[in-house]
Amino acid sequence: MAKNTFHLVSMGCAKNTVDSDSMAQLLLRDGYRSMDDPDKAAVLIVNTCGFIGPAKEESYKVLGELAAAKRSGQVLIAAGCLTQRYGVEVAQKVQGIDGILGTRRWMDIVQVVREVRKGPRPQPVYHLPETATVGTDEDDAMRVSVAGASAYVKVADGCRRPCAFCAIPLIKGTAVSRPVESIINEARILRDNGVRELVLIAQDTTDYGHDLGMKEGLATLLEQLTDSVPDMDWIRIMYAYPGYVTDRLIEVMATRKQILPYLDMPLQHAHPKTLYRMKRPSNIDWVHKTLAKMRAAIPELAIRTTFIVGYPGETDEEFQALYDFVKEIRFDRAGAFEFSFEPGTTSAPLGDPVPASVKLERFERLMELQQPISLQVNQSYVGKTLDVLVEGFNDGIAVGRSYRDAPEVDGYVLIEGQAEVGDIVPVRITGAMTYDLTGVPAQKLITL
Repeated sequence: MAKNTFHLVSMGCAKNTVDSDSMAQLLLRDGYRSMDDPDKAAVLIVNTCGFIGPAKEESYKVLGELAAAKRSGQVLIAAGCLTQRYGVEVAQKVQGIDGILGTRRWMDIVQVVREVRKGPRPQPVYHLPETATVGTDEDDAMRVSVAGASAYVKVADGCRRPCAFCAIPLIKGTAVSRPVESIINEARILRDNGVRELVLIAQDTTDYGHDLGMKEGLATLLEQLTDSVPDMDWIRIMYAYPGYVTDRLIEVMATRKQILPYLDMPLQHAHPKTLYRMKRPSNIDWVHKTLAKMRAAIPELAIRTTFIVGYPGETDEEFQALYDFVKEIRFDRAGAFEFSFEPGTTSAPLGDPVPASVKLERFERLMELQQPISLQVNQSYVGKTLDVLVEGFNDGIAVGRSYRDAPEVDGYVLIEGQAEVGDIVPVRITGAMTYDLTGVPAQKLITL
């Protein structure tokens, strides 16, 4: 076990992965080496997730396993969302944690590691300073996470939306946007290092720039980004908020060809009363009109969304409205979650009255509805040609993603024949499954 080595486990969403990679950058700059094997690392770090119950339990499980296997000379640091919200409780629940670092001060990881490694102490080092928002003193760490030829780019952190079920504002604080210049600079560096796809992420990308005094901040960012890095092949937008997909944003998406015709917009429900209790935009007429407007302006548009079933007070009639909505709109991609009770949120007084069996039944019904829709939508691409970003190749089969597929959450395109990893290749679609497509490399057209 070498002295200046670390092993970092990242839990939860892509936004957390960016924080993990930023912490790793700071440690590497300080002379540490990253180790894949926890047994060979002097410093063990878990960047936890604290969003919903199952995610919290998974974070506790990983912390517990590393604490139980910890060897002499090793230290364990719990960082991230779970520790921001439940710092002392985390250390009490998992014996053997040496340091606690909240997500709002992820950039202090080197300082915490140095303090923890000074020697044994009766209590963990707690680094949870009072701060209203995630810090902006990023110490020149890139706010990106690269996987092959794709990279997540965090454009903002925190959230100012009032969603009753969500603990993110409690964990992160209100929204803090990053400067346009910083994002463009990172995009240029990523391009120069072979990245072909930027995936823009934040708790709410459509709120980008509000705190900077920008109107139409996301549209402005996209315009400046496409002007500044015109040779970036793909730019993908995740986590849009209903009601803030403006006409200008639609126009920018429709006219800037680098911006993929893809939008992830978690709608959460489709019954006005449920949405009102969720403190979400409840104008379903707006949703219908905006989706129709987007599909008219961007005919190839792929829409991804997510829903919550079993929210407190959700009646059979309210769930049926959601069911009928999904059946009518026919989303390219749709996921669902069973409601997870979160103490401290504004929904907490509502309790968790919907029985677990009812939540599960509604979840299964919604997913059983979506699966044939997904299959039918996929089948409509058979015979067409899609550009595919190749991510792997083995035994004569290449695997990649089209514009319709965001990393980690959507499907794949399986390609028969040779294709180079990192290339974007035209693929003629020959078959469709519920979530994935199959195809062959399209013949290159010869212009005479």
